[in-house]
Amino acid sequence: EERFNIQSPKQLGEILFEKMKLPGGKKTKTGYSTAADVLEKLAPDVPLVADVLEYRQLAKLKSTYADGLAAFVADDGRIHSTFHQTITATGRLSSADPNLQNIPVRVELGRQIRKVFVPEGEAFDWMMASDDILSLSSVLEEQAFLSYDGRQSLARVKGVDAVAEESSPLQGHIIDGSWQLHAGSLPRAVAGSSLAYSLGLNPRFVQPLEIHYPSRTEAVSLSNPAASLRSVKVQLSGVVSVNAELDAKLLVVPIGLLRELLEYEKEVSALEIETDKIPQVQKALQERLGPGFRVLDRYQQNESVFRMMRYEKLAIYLILVFIILIVAFNIYSSLRMLIIEKQADTGTLRSLGAPEPMLRRIFLLEGFLVSLLGMGIGLVAGIVLVLLQQRFGFVGMPGNFAITAYPVSLKAADILWTALGVSGVGLLMAYIPSRKI
Repeated sequence: EERFNIQSPKQLGEILFEKMKLPGGKKTKTGYSTAADVLEKLAPDVPLVADVLEYRQLAKLKSTYADGLAAFVADDGRIHSTFHQTITATGRLSSADPNLQNIPVRVELGRQIRKVFVPEGEAFDWMMASDDILSLSSVLEEQAFLSYDGRQSLARVKGVDAVAEESSPLQGHIIDGSWQLHAGSLPRAVAGSSLAYSLGLNPRFVQPLEIHYPSRTEAVSLSNPAASLRSVKVQLSGVVSVNAELDAKLLVVPIGLLRELLEYEKEVSALEIETDKIPQVQKALQERLGPGFRVLDRYQQNESVFRMMRYEKLAIYLILVFIILIVAFNIYSSLRMLIIEKQADTGTLRSLGAPEPMLRRIFLLEGFLVSLLGMGIGLVAGIVLVLLQQRFGFVGMPGNFAITAYPVSLKAADILWTALGVSGVGLLMAYIPSRKI
């Protein structure tokens, strides 16, 4: 029996992998890794490891949630949250003192907070040190209430850090003012064009925009609910136009300003990662973070949109095959007329001993080769047009979008399916008349 500090990864690693000789030890510069993904593989067979995981879960629950909730316990020993019916734009209830939305419910004891988290631990250290991650930026998003010169609106306020401020693609879509989230030490904001228009915002005006949000820690005054709102002021530096959805609700501010409004210190709602090895980084990061987090690529973040695009692509392919089927009747007609015209020649071949299957193959191959020739010309022309669009962007996107040219992508699978569809229709249209010799 030996005592050790359960909160020390170094001591725990030595106990598990050196003294207990457990498999799966990953040696790092500071000792053995005791990350959740390593311990979870050992937990079913080693009671000590299961106890360590349970301790970590309980310690996290106590330090992050239980200790904070204790301040809201009333004289009757219960917590009485205040529910709001008119604050959220969706019509659902919101709560304060405490904010029940931030209480973890993903498992019985609560694994991770859903709304925000603090990016600390081995997994996040790995993200900072990984050469496969080109850039890493912290993001905090929340829906807040805006007011300016007597006008009011709800907006999706996005707080970004210095990395996103320097490299955001929104910089290329400023239509008024400039992309500037700081003027010295003073925070600035960038608004969507429709949102700026509805509030009467202009980067050249000196009057600041006010952002309001209900306090997460203070009691709500029923006699004067507006007094329970926290507020910050920020001047507009620029107006951005990307698409109708973002233009109507987006307000970008420094993450420090939004943390001040929401009464957070280090919390973020998401980490945005740029990498050219998406599958590898996504898998490695998900293993390190565990089931309490979701690591999503851009397709998974917009799953419904891309699913609709796949259905649209399938519908276009079926329409293409149907059009080709109609056009292929020309092959059928031409081949049928050719068979009638060459009856004397086929009679001569029969007299010379040519079997019927051989005569059918002649006309079948002739009709099929005609369709293959047309397919080849069409595929070459299509590939050339796609490559030219990728290089020069002849066809532009209407309106204001993050990209100026219509996006196209050349995939081998699409070429293969097109070739199979066209050749299949061509073979069918050549086969039908050739059977009637």
